[in-house]
Amino acid sequence: MTDTGIGPLLRELAPQVLGALVRHHGGFDACEDAVQEALLAAATRWPADGLPDNPKGWLVTVASRRRIEMWRADTARRRREETAFALTAPDPEPAPGVDDTLTLLLLCCHPSLTPPSRVALTLRAVGGLTTAEIARAFLVPEPTVAQRISRAKQRIKAAGARFDLPPDGERVERLDAVRHVLYLVFTEGHTASSGDHLHRVDLSGEAVRLARELHTRLPDDGEAAGLLALMLLTDARRPARTRPDGSLVPLAEQDRTRWDADMIAEGTRLVRHALTTTAIGPYQLQAAIAALHAEARDAADTDWRQILALYDLLHTVTPGPMVALNRIVAAAMVHGPAAGLARLDDAAADPALAGHHRVDAVRAHLLDLAGDHEKAREHYAKAARTTLSLPERRYLEARAKS
Repeated sequence: MTDTGIGPLLRELAPQVLGALVRHHGGFDACEDAVQEALLAAATRWPADGLPDNPKGWLVTVASRRRIEMWRADTARRRREETAFALTAPDPEPAPGVDDTLTLLLLCCHPSLTPPSRVALTLRAVGGLTTAEIARAFLVPEPTVAQRISRAKQRIKAAGARFDLPPDGERVERLDAVRHVLYLVFTEGHTASSGDHLHRVDLSGEAVRLARELHTRLPDDGEAAGLLALMLLTDARRPARTRPDGSLVPLAEQDRTRWDADMIAEGTRLVRHALTTTAIGPYQLQAAIAALHAEARDAADTDWRQILALYDLLHTVTPGPMVALNRIVAAAMVHGPAAGLARLDDAAADPALAGHHRVDAVRAHLLDLAGDHEKAREHYAKAARTTLSLPERRYLEARAKS
């Protein structure tokens, strides 16, 4: 789909078409299958026949027909329903002014689903990616993704989930899940957990697009703004994160003139507005930290004291193993590497960090700063052995030999 040049349009229209279909026909699982077939038909026909005058209406019509065909292939009960349904012809145009993208996002992040299922279903139903595209992005077999999506739809159906915005009492938790899923997608795209490449731009780009959609629909939600700002400020560094051969360049050594100034300006503006107008949350705090890195003219100009203060606050709001590790690095930059190493032993005792290569990578970095280069090389080598990312492994191996 992405190779035809119409991929971005199809991805933009996918949630709108699915929303129109579910609202008209009901039955999320069957409608989702019908929309996928309509998207595939468009990806095949549009490059040859040309773009229709009303692409969205074309997709809705094709998907509706496919949905009816599914009905015809169903049981006698389904046939009776079809007869009743046939009395009202499907509207080829979606209801004007109705955009169900937010409802779809919330449905795809239903509490009955596991995080991997939420990610897969969100990327397919809201992002418009095919099963094969999701499988390639996460380097997992296509049948695995297909099963994950199929089970997710069955779970949603079994849970009796409705295609409506959740009640106010559930909305905060459901929105937390949506933001978490989008951030998971972005993180995997920004620093791939395995494979030959550091970045998976298709994933990070899709996460930014969906985060922008979320912010557009919830302009007063400070955490939606914070999430988008965090993604923009982080992704702005991507051009300087790798060398032409794909090898990793650490933050302190990056050519900051290659950072995307427009993304930094937008992300900084977003987070400043959110911090001064809404309740402070973890995504805003992380975005504020990223903004401080972006504002520094070079590594030596970094305001580590303010970054440490923000990590202290983030640790209070949302403690977690990765927050703890990053806070230790910030503490070491303010109080010296010995202070960081003293804290690292406690953090490493967290079962969530047991055997994680980032613990050894941080320890090696702090030992290097402390002047104990021999021990640092040992831990760089240990970290290299446990990471599944080839660019990270090459970087760590190079440090172990330096």
